[in-house]
Amino acid sequence: MKGLFVSPSPHRAANMSTSKIMLTVIIALFPAAMAGCVFFGPRAAAVLAVCIAACVIFEALCRIVMKKDQTIGDLSAVVTGLLLGMNLPATVPFYVAVIGSFVAIVVVKQLFGGIGQNFANPAIAARIVLMLSFTPQMSNWVKPYWYSGAVDAETSATPLVAEWLTYSESGANYKMAPFTLSEMFWGETGGCIGETCAALLILGGLFLIIIKVISPATPIAFIGSFAVLTLIYTGSLVETLYGVLAGGLLIGAFFMATDYATTPLTTKGKVVFGIGCGLITFIIRSFGSFPEGVSFSILLMNLLTPYIDRLTKASPFGAKKTVGAKS
Repeated sequence: MKGLFVSPSPHRAANMSTSKIMLTVIIALFPAAMAGCVFFGPRAAAVLAVCIAACVIFEALCRIVMKKDQTIGDLSAVVTGLLLGMNLPATVPFYVAVIGSFVAIVVVKQLFGGIGQNFANPAIAARIVLMLSFTPQMSNWVKPYWYSGAVDAETSATPLVAEWLTYSESGANYKMAPFTLSEMFWGETGGCIGETCAALLILGGLFLIIIKVISPATPIAFIGSFAVLTLIYTGSLVETLYGVLAGGLLIGAFFMATDYATTPLTTKGKVVFGIGCGLITFIIRSFGSFPEGVSFSILLMNLLTPYIDRLTKASPFGAKKTVGAKS
């Protein structure tokens, strides 16, 4: 008879270890990460490498200092470093990337007990800290196709912060971005290293859904709620598609809002979590002072996850709640 093991999340009802789950996430992220390296050059690859290496080193050192079993073999630190790097611009100074890795691994993850016990997604929390602490460095974007001499190291706005142009077509006024939907779908825009290529992010997300590493509930609720609210607010399908493809919505919905440790356990809870993320992202993008709201929305909903779990937990079959029972 096999022993019964009790451990913190992440859990999965299948014969798959944490390291295997993390490896599949790395595989799913790899195409979009490599696309970012193609678009933004060797500097982007260096940022990814620094983030991954720093996260692994910080995790190893933390486990040594805390005199706990080493956990770098579960690959969770690699996933955190890869996600953090993909959420940074290619021009970010390496010391900023190292600080972000420290925040993600030491402050958000290890000080709370390690994998499965962190209160928020480490990469998301680290990105927000960097955005608020190093705003100029985190807002310096370059145009894609670094190897073209005409645009080498030329600064560029992202689709979300670029000034929208107004033009007339068939007597009606439309608001359009300086990037086409095709360019945004394939990643030919300014932005963070791993957030621009929507095609490969969708491909990676579908891969994780098909092999049942993540549930489709959260991504569908997240993207769907944001799209519906944007369509109602703008009345334009083009602007709605633009909002879905722009910024970090797709990488957030597929790879960050589905983190096992910081998101609800039940399907109903995952739907509530996704809708909350979509609503907050829409509010920040439409009415806030920041052009992007994905990171903030996921972090805020991470904080609400225990309450969502409590409200959406399943009741034991056949059980009846006794009110005012006397012993």
